[in-house]
Amino acid sequence: MAAQGGILFQEKVSRLLSRQDGRPVLKPNRTLALRDAVANRKLKKGEATCVTEMSVLMACWKQNNFVDGVCSTETKAFYSCVEAAQAAMKNKSNLTSMQGGRLHPKQATTLLKRYPNIRTEV
Repeated sequence: MAAQGGILFQEKVSRLLSRQDGRPVLKPNRTLALRDAVANRKLKKGEATCVTEMSVLMACWKQNNFVDGVCSTETKAFYSCVEAAQAAMKNKSNLTSMQGGRLHPKQATTLLKRYPNIRTEV
């Protein structure tokens, strides 16, 4: 089944490269082969957590002239939210590393260098 998909892809590329109406439909400026490296970009951090608890804590500080003792319940709520978010992030990273997930760009580059692509056009 995968071989048939590769054949269909090659047919599509050859059809796009063929001359139609006297000029090529697709004229690549580089070879149609994958590189052996990936751009080294930083992964997205994701969305912020515990924003509401932090804003409640800061509002409490502002109302009480930044005295920590008065806002102890808000502080505890914020820290418990942060601990829960960190535990969820650690659990999520463990699951993605075990199940596959998305590779870091450095890991992808090392794998691509270990198994290089054929440098010929399709």
